[in-house]
Amino acid sequence: MKVIIGFLRIFVGILFIISGLIKLNDPVGFSFKLGDYFAPDVLNLEFLVPYALLIAVVVVIYEVLLGVMLIIGYAKKFTLWSLLIMIVGFTFLTFYSAYYNKVTDCGCFGDALPLVPWESFIKDVVLLVMIIILFLGRKHIWPFFTKMSRTIIVFVAFVLCLLLGMHVLEHLPVKDFRAYAIGKNIKDGMAYPEDAPKPIFDYHWKFEIDGEEQIITTQGDYPKVDGTFIEVETIETQKGYEPPVHDFTMERDGEDYTETLLNDPNLLIVMAYSLENTEHNGYANIKEATDRAIAKNYKVIGMSASSQEETEKLKEKHGLNFDFYFCDMTTLKTIVRSNPGLVMLQNGTITQKLHFNDAADLKLESLPARPKVIEQIMEEVEADSTQVQIEVTE
Repeated sequence: MKVIIGFLRIFVGILFIISGLIKLNDPVGFSFKLGDYFAPDVLNLEFLVPYALLIAVVVVIYEVLLGVMLIIGYAKKFTLWSLLIMIVGFTFLTFYSAYYNKVTDCGCFGDALPLVPWESFIKDVVLLVMIIILFLGRKHIWPFFTKMSRTIIVFVAFVLCLLLGMHVLEHLPVKDFRAYAIGKNIKDGMAYPEDAPKPIFDYHWKFEIDGEEQIITTQGDYPKVDGTFIEVETIETQKGYEPPVHDFTMERDGEDYTETLLNDPNLLIVMAYSLENTEHNGYANIKEATDRAIAKNYKVIGMSASSQEETEKLKEKHGLNFDFYFCDMTTLKTIVRSNPGLVMLQNGTITQKLHFNDAADLKLESLPARPKVIEQIMEEVEADSTQVQIEVTE
């Protein structure tokens, strides 16, 4: 029993530390996941949505500290009860998500290790069993170091967690595990391999045969039966390949400019997923950076899930010299954990990502003048119409 408790103590402690640090590396992403749980169609706790980021930071720091406390044997009774309560809560959430198919990724290990709901639930059940064993065998958990040393270790861990949390909130995650990390190509991320598995569906055909309703299941073919067709129900039994980058679009005025803009050799994007809660104090830095980029002949655009009317108001308010394109909010949240944030693309490859606090660090080089398109020429002609006369002849 001593050996089992000793092993579980270290194993569970390390697992909690790793899980907490991964989420602490990206507390904004974890807060988005909590927002999914708080949604009306899940737990219906909308009043907690404004506090999702604060809750996320508190939970992940607490998770790391519990792992440290378990390993060194600090406040044994408090630590074990806290672990038990936390894992029971996590187990309930993952079961709820899996059974009702509400939240497709629990966010337990952030974007470093995405888990489907049932995988998350099984993981939490295993952890629950381990923590119950630790709870029952708690007399074999002996503390390491002196009482003062244990207190200092926990305090230092708390301070380091706070510093890491503050750093990633004021800048960006230290390690980016997402499909939009620096060096990733968005076009490649949207591509489907030739041998990509396709989704498989079961078709449940309902017929009236000899006065009785019967259901015949096929994988798509219309069944050859003598009867009256009533209805068909389609169920996806196996998911097909889903590319890591999806729902990525660049739309404006009803037109899709995605392909054109992703082929631009020097494209700077200001991403503000929602103007309702964007950080307006960050746009002074954004304007300075984008003005520099425009002067050096970079193509500069904005991307937002807000309406064009709202983006035009934002442009006027902060004197921005570029147009906004529409993109799905979840996609924009995934790309950069800053609202607003900066992303530099070269032919679809992400070369720089910056929080608005770091906009001054944007690396730019002087580029040759960009070729003018017809729309630009016409705008210049119209603006100069008092001095230019155009004679149209057949």
